[in-house]
Amino acid sequence: MKRHPIDWPAVATRLGQLIPRERLHPEVLIWANGRPARERWAVALSGGADSTALLLLLWAHWPEKRQRLLVLHFDHRLRGKASRDDALFCQSVCLGLGVIFAGGHWSRPPKAPSEAVARTERFEFFQRELGRRRISALWLGQQQDDIAETLLMRLARGSGTAGLAAPRPIHFLPKNRIHLRPMLSLKKEAIQTGLVSAGANWREDATNQEGTFFRNRVRNDVLSVWREASKRDAVAGAALSRELLAEDDDALRHWLDRLFPDGIKPSLDLKRFAGVPRAIVRRALHRWLAAQPRPVEISKQGFERLLTATELGRDTRQSLGRLLFARIRKGVLEAQKAR
Repeated sequence: MKRHPIDWPAVATRLGQLIPRERLHPEVLIWANGRPARERWAVALSGGADSTALLLLLWAHWPEKRQRLLVLHFDHRLRGKASRDDALFCQSVCLGLGVIFAGGHWSRPPKAPSEAVARTERFEFFQRELGRRRISALWLGQQQDDIAETLLMRLARGSGTAGLAAPRPIHFLPKNRIHLRPMLSLKKEAIQTGLVSAGANWREDATNQEGTFFRNRVRNDVLSVWREASKRDAVAGAALSRELLAEDDDALRHWLDRLFPDGIKPSLDLKRFAGVPRAIVRRALHRWLAAQPRPVEISKQGFERLLTATELGRDTRQSLGRLLFARIRKGVLEAQKAR
């Protein structure tokens, strides 16, 4: 039976009716409503349900931006013909909507890359395209189920408030870059139901059903059991926790900024930490380590030892890898070159 081509503008319009603009995350809506009309936006499109829905909703709800959208697709070249078909699908959607498409691919993909390595390669492509075209805003298709998955994954590795508050609806990055996730207020089921009702299709990555990556194991083996055990809307609960953690994280960051209005200096006067909660000292130490001009190597246990010494102002000398030492002397923390 011959399949008729999809009328993507009609599908986008219908999806916009099923998922009205006010159902998108309010933080993102406030940001988007205040942007200049001529500003260009980039959209990451894998071809999956979430990113396809995102592109259709942007097209439907911001008609003034249709000619100013840049759709980015990265082919990891890990799934042979299926990967190539993903790229062709994305191109066809963009052609149907009349938006600009830019594709990239992994020139020499490793045989079995980790999820983190694949993500890094993908985002390096995104950043190159954003820089080349002078675009600041990148829209991403994460939704509410992704919040729950990320929360469970980061709990397993002992993340603090900053890690547990991810993914944020708005994430400000260096070089005036910004990542936007308007669908964090929507569940995956609602997105897919909307796509089906609107007459859309999308690509499915068969490897998502495999247990190779930690996220797949959480999604396929843990999330459904967790939901059932909770006897409540656990995904909505995770989304609420993420919002509360983001508020706490912002408050801690603001406190640290007020404590060091001129920023963290190479020589850190530890007397400033008198009476300050350990959480603030921890953040200050993280910033101090990140500001070092040479690579820092420190284990979690090593960081905790240095944190305790910093909090107490105790004289100490601790390795930060092959190139640096941290030294506390007379209440001042400084980095010294390794000899």
